[in-house]
Amino acid sequence: MSTNNLQPGSNFGTMSGMSTYREAGTVNILLVALIAAGVIALGLAGFGLWAFGSRQDYKNNSDKKSAAASAVTKEQTQKDDAAQYAEEAKNPLKTHVGPDAFGSVTIQYPKTWSGYVIEHNNNSGTPMNDYFNPDLVHDTTDVNNAYALRVQIVQTSYSQVMSAYKGLAESKKVAVAPYKLPKVPSVVGSRVDGQIAAQKQGSMIVLPLRNMTLEISTESQDFEPDFNTIILPNLTFSP
Repeated sequence: MSTNNLQPGSNFGTMSGMSTYREAGTVNILLVALIAAGVIALGLAGFGLWAFGSRQDYKNNSDKKSAAASAVTKEQTQKDDAAQYAEEAKNPLKTHVGPDAFGSVTIQYPKTWSGYVIEHNNNSGTPMNDYFNPDLVHDTTDVNNAYALRVQIVQTSYSQVMSAYKGLAESKKVAVAPYKLPKVPSVVGSRVDGQIAAQKQGSMIVLPLRNMTLEISTESQDFEPDFNTIILPNLTFSP
């Protein structure tokens, strides 16, 4: 009887211990789950704050970049418009014809340029000495002034004029090549590019004209485009 009475008591103690263990395990799992949920919630909150901050930073930087790009585009458009207007303003071209006695040299040049001509119908040393420049032709006695276009006829032979460039060509200060005007292909002369005069970089066309020499030059590289696309293609004379 005593043994039977003890047996149930012993089983009850064991079951009670298992129940306590299970409850403790359940509490630990819930605690871990709560901690994990809290960590995840903090992580999501942190990510949300980071994402919001990044989005705001991107938006601010994007606005600045867009504004800067818009300003650059506007400035470039204004420059392009000004350049186009300047080109259009050159037309229609003006025409000047030199003395008949010296080949009737005919020059076409932008109407935005001014001309100053010194011409003689006699055998002076320089029967034609013309200056052309945008807006104003500055003091022609000042050797430091450079002009967009000069047209000269000198009472010197072609070979003598070209001999002055021999040393400059040898020292690589100028490049010399054969040249003929598109509208006067029968006359072959030379094109000189580089230091065509003291402290002046430009281009000069040298052509024989009877017993004289015709010189057409630009004394500034800034006017090379007009020289090549307007002046030379349209220039004519009677050989």
